[in-house]
Amino acid sequence: MGTIWPSTLTGSLAEKPGPKYKRVADTIRSAVQSGTLAIGAKLPPVRELAYQLSITPGTVARAYTILTDEGLLQAEVGRGTFVAERETVVMDDVWSRQLHLMERTNPNHVSLFSPRLVDVGQVALIREALRKAADCDRLALLNYPTRDAYQDVRQAVVDWLSDTALGPLSEQEIVLTHGGQNAVMTVLQAILKDASPTIMVEDLSYAGFRRAAEILRAKVVGVAIDEHGIVPESLDTVIRNSGASVLCTSPEVHNPTGSFTPLARREAILRVLRRHGVQVIEDDCYRMGEARAPTYRALAPELGWHVTSISKSLTPALRVGFAIAPVGRSADLRRVAEYGYFGLSQPLAEVTRILLSDPRSKPLVQKVRQEMGEYVRVAVNALGAFELTWDAQVPFLWLKLPSGWRAGAFTRAAEAQGVQLRSADEFALRDGRAPNAVRIAVNGHVTLARFEDAMLRLRTLLDNPPEQISV
Repeated sequence: MGTIWPSTLTGSLAEKPGPKYKRVADTIRSAVQSGTLAIGAKLPPVRELAYQLSITPGTVARAYTILTDEGLLQAEVGRGTFVAERETVVMDDVWSRQLHLMERTNPNHVSLFSPRLVDVGQVALIREALRKAADCDRLALLNYPTRDAYQDVRQAVVDWLSDTALGPLSEQEIVLTHGGQNAVMTVLQAILKDASPTIMVEDLSYAGFRRAAEILRAKVVGVAIDEHGIVPESLDTVIRNSGASVLCTSPEVHNPTGSFTPLARREAILRVLRRHGVQVIEDDCYRMGEARAPTYRALAPELGWHVTSISKSLTPALRVGFAIAPVGRSADLRRVAEYGYFGLSQPLAEVTRILLSDPRSKPLVQKVRQEMGEYVRVAVNALGAFELTWDAQVPFLWLKLPSGWRAGAFTRAAEAQGVQLRSADEFALRDGRAPNAVRIAVNGHVTLARFEDAMLRLRTLLDNPPEQISV
């Protein structure tokens, strides 16, 4: 595919005010919005466009970086820069498939973009559960799902979550969802009522909160965090200024920093929420080990909504999650699920019941945790000389970059070395400030030796920053 730079854009560029890199970015942005540059169009290489416009390559590179961070452009290693299919920085399904293909065809490529679980026997257990589910009553494969028919499934979930402090919980209060993200969306639909609602997230947070809010036409505002999580004083100020009605947070394993919110801080946060009548959604999907503090639902039964899944314990492939409402709000949550997607399919629900009820499952979860911990230790051994936040029971690490590196430049350099990372920018609000850091996810699909080789490649980059800081 040839590159595209319509001649009309050169004249448009000359007419715009401001610094050259902003003029280039504004010109490309306008061209995409008007359709002059179509989705999928390939832009010229940095040096080629710089020559055409009689400006420096660094100016063009800076403009491309701004638009890539916005999600308007997408840079693909070895292929070039394209107009993205959608205005997000979230990797789409095509790119995801490309990463899997790269790992199969190129032994040097390792994706550390999202956690991938090691197989310690759960694949065989899932296959066995699928065979058993296929032998269910034939009418179950012909009828719509019903709530009463899924009672045994929900009870299996209650038993599965019995080691989590959730407060009083019965099977009637469990809502089955298509993974954790669907659970977040379901809860938000049950909560948000105003014509123009506002939700709060940490200044750095799981991007899925923001994506769900955007789909529901809700405004998103950030709350300051420190090493212990949300700062109560900031939370109070944001609520007063924005009128937000919901807080989305991950106190057990903060994504992306891996930090933990201790009990005293949670209680301080709840005092603020109670004072303003604000509800809280706790996303517990990333926790692999035992909980270190009671959930918000246990501490505030009238305010706390809980979301979790089996994605980081058994498998993300089945897309099974669980949503739990505060006391007295289960009917609202059930209504959204029943009218939104009619619940899980009967075969999937039956597979879930079989898996969660199997006495071999929890020991396998423990083994997954241990094996993933070995990958974390390998990463720490390779990168421990740098400012690294980690926990053996968290499937990712948070690396603050040393002097000489910027997050965007580092992720691009890592990609050039066959290692895919997430920049801190991807977890920040669109108008927020991101620290100079990256998240390194554990990839249990590759061997420990191959994972270690990827860590050593990152260490070589960290030890040798570029002479000029790239933006």
